[in-house]
Amino acid sequence: MSTANLRTYNGISPILGHANYIDSSSVLVGDITLGADVSIWPLVAARGDVNLITIGARTNVQDGSVLHVTRKSEHNPNGNPLIIGEDVTIGHKCMLHGCTLGDRILVGMGAIIMDGAVVQDDVFIGAGSLVPPNKTLLSGYLYMGNPIKQARKLKESEADFLKKSAENYVELKNDYLNQKN
Repeated sequence: MSTANLRTYNGISPILGHANYIDSSSVLVGDITLGADVSIWPLVAARGDVNLITIGARTNVQDGSVLHVTRKSEHNPNGNPLIIGEDVTIGHKCMLHGCTLGDRILVGMGAIIMDGAVVQDDVFIGAGSLVPPNKTLLSGYLYMGNPIKQARKLKESEADFLKKSAENYVELKNDYLNQKN
């Protein structure tokens, strides 16, 4: 991990957790806090410049994803921070902007989750889906589409996979970390 990809903004620098993997081609700027065992893969851009980003333990953010926030304003006094829970898998080329994600979520490749959206625990979001501003996705369902719609209840095997996906990425990031030693 290169320190060049961890940048200070207005005197605030990213705070790393234990055993994080951050690819040298990714960039984390400003008020970002990572939990333990988080992995940030190639070409991720995360800007905690006008609000904060928090990423929970064992979460993985895959290649080409963009993480950003909404500034505080007269019409939105708190702005929209980006809060991501634990054991979340964020697929390749996702865009998360000022939203809140619970625990054990899989965000499919290319999905977009917009300002003020809330995704409860144990949710699958299909690839290419668009979660509009201020939408709430209830726990225990598969959601798909543009705009997103509730497709069906998760099967037990799918719910079990949410945690397993995060575990797989913890193993993979450990392999990457061990290769550098």
